[in-house]
Amino acid sequence: MQLLRDGPVARLRLNRPALHNAFDAALIAALTAELGALGADAGVRVVVLEGEGPSFSAGADLNWMRGMAAASEAENREDSLALARLMRTLDELPKPTIARVHGAAFGGGVGLVACCDIAIGAREAKFGLTESKLGLLPAVISPYVIAAIGARQARRWFASAEIFDADEACRIGLLHQVAEADALDAAVQRQIDLLLKAGPIASSSAKVLVRQVTAHTDRDRHDTDNAALIARLRVSEEGQEGLSAFLDKRKPKWAEG
Repeated sequence: MQLLRDGPVARLRLNRPALHNAFDAALIAALTAELGALGADAGVRVVVLEGEGPSFSAGADLNWMRGMAAASEAENREDSLALARLMRTLDELPKPTIARVHGAAFGGGVGLVACCDIAIGAREAKFGLTESKLGLLPAVISPYVIAAIGARQARRWFASAEIFDADEACRIGLLHQVAEADALDAAVQRQIDLLLKAGPIASSSAKVLVRQVTAHTDRDRHDTDNAALIARLRVSEEGQEGLSAFLDKRKPKWAEG
């Protein structure tokens, strides 16, 4: 795992290029720990997740899979819970996240993409939820993939294990944007710049609002909670600065520089 910092921007780079950044227990533990630390770092405003070498992440490491095939059901359960903690940590990270996707993103790699708030892929990228070819299913990552692409699409791709391209990934909602390979970094940087212009608390809290809205079943409570949220934001230090800057026709303090 490689961590690169550029002021408020942190880049987490999967760094097993010879193995196409395939998952094993060590990578899962390292990525979970790094994300936890970045989530608690007040100086970090944006996290970019990317891969070193030819792929973003080609799923599970073959040696790791071989070990799990020989392990007990209880050992497999604990191993799977570690992956679940990683996905939950990324999905709920209190910072905006961007997936920079190139090459292959298979299995758990698709899960990482789905957990990020913004996902941008190179046109040559390939995607696949290939577990059913092995008699398995993408169970641990399924909540996040289904949230990204919807239940109807998930039923197809989970069952067929078909490989699909970046344009299809964008069409079904796994990616937000497709860029030519030589324009991928520029597309990611544009999103970073937009996030840095937004209020830090507002941009980091956006995913919380979306999660709460989609989970609500009580419409009256829904309206009450949303009204309380916007009222709290309007009188907060960040909200006051943002409104004042807009009315004064100047940049807010967080976007200066």
